[in-house]
Amino acid sequence: MRVHRSGTTLAGAALAALALLLPLAGPAGAAPDPGARQVPARGSAHMGMGVLEHDGRSGAPGGISVQAVQTEGVDVSSHQGNVAWSTLWNSGVKWAYVKATEGTYYKNTYFTQQYTGSYNVGMIRGTYHFATPDTTTGTAQADYFVNNGGGWSNDGKTLPGVLDIEWNPYGATCYGKTQSGMVTWIRDFVNRYKYRTGRDPVIYTATSWWKQCTGNYGGFASTNPLWIARYASEVGELPAGWLYYTMWQYTSSGPTVGDHNHFNGDLSRVQALANG
Repeated sequence: MRVHRSGTTLAGAALAALALLLPLAGPAGAAPDPGARQVPARGSAHMGMGVLEHDGRSGAPGGISVQAVQTEGVDVSSHQGNVAWSTLWNSGVKWAYVKATEGTYYKNTYFTQQYTGSYNVGMIRGTYHFATPDTTTGTAQADYFVNNGGGWSNDGKTLPGVLDIEWNPYGATCYGKTQSGMVTWIRDFVNRYKYRTGRDPVIYTATSWWKQCTGNYGGFASTNPLWIARYASEVGELPAGWLYYTMWQYTSSGPTVGDHNHFNGDLSRVQALANG
């Protein structure tokens, strides 16, 4: 009898231990934790994707001095699909940037409609590359960009390419790089782009990301125009070295297309950037 009771006791203890473990694993087919960070699909990143999450929104968007002359622009990616370019043109939008590539693995599936459509209504347009410094080198990504829509033409209607370098939507904020490693990656990209096209690319970023991931490096300011991201009534602090911005993405909730931007100058200045 003692042996029988001992066996029962051992079996009961084993079942109790198993019951404690089961809730940790969760029931089969359980829904994901709604509080967990959802990682988007590769290729789905777009300009300004992390601004609201990391920097938020402050005040009425895009306030400018009454003395300042600004020219309205938009940026688009596959998220916008087929864009109503005539509507944007008639609303006063005169320039546009279209996502061309990401990493060395993605090309915008709406590129032709967006790039050609903006040109056909009269806009000065260019393309941008969403950088993923954790996947391949800056040199490789610059080549991929130029080879897939990121080139430049001296036709007065094509803006220089943009390196979109910002928060990583797929993982670690700084893509697993040290601050010096990130600076090196960016330098490799901009140097290769300049070699391939003859133009210095624009750098799109946010000041808070730039400080965290490059150590607020100021060495690109003398060559690369700055496109700053900040959804607020004022552009705020710029990254080190840049005394002024060339473009400012001031909102992600504008009319027709969400991402709206100010160019720091009148249309002749937009044309001057296109002409080099």
